Amino acid sequence: MTTKTVPEPWHSFLGELDANLSYDLHFHCMGGFVVSVLYGSSRPTADIDVLVVVPAGEQFRLLTVKGGRGSPLHKRYGVYLDVVAIAQVPEDYETRMTEMFPGTFEHLRLFALDPYDLALSKLERNIQRDRDDVRYLARTFPLDLAILHERYQKELRPYLALPDREDLTLKLWTDMIEEDRRNSAST
Repeated sequence: MTTKTVPEPWHSFLGELDANLSYDLHFHCMGGFVVSVLYGSSRPTADIDVLVVVPAGEQFRLLTVKGGRGSPLHKRYGVYLDVVAIAQVPEDYETRMTEMFPGTFEHLRLFALDPYDLALSKLERNIQRDRDDVRYLARTFPLDLAILHERYQKELRPYLALPDREDLTLKLWTDMIEEDRRNSAST
């Protein structure tokens, strides 16, 4: 993936956050921010879903003082950080992350889930926005359904509370993607 510039208002928001840091801070990012800003979807989003903050002790301060909902930065730029308390992601996602905007900020580093892990992170919630994001990822990369299923079986399914339900969701997503591909091929 080519290096992209940080679009506004994210650039100003993250730049000001970075300027107020005196130590390195890493975010593991997911959600609409990654789908739109890194992977190119036109879907708008007002938050950065952060799965992990390193060092972990900074999570509370970031949300309450620095860049969370209702913070001065949120009020100034209209965007905010949202640390995701509960999210199921494939077990080895960290080994496949991509750094977003390397070298742009002095202390702040953002890492994004790869397209397969990002899609699978949306499996449990499965609202329309999630299905649209998965459809977008499947069209753009295109997702290899065998890899998606293998990663689900090995790295996500064993940790799910309702694996039978998520099996069905993944089957419905697979059908959706295959139908979309058939329709694209026939036009």
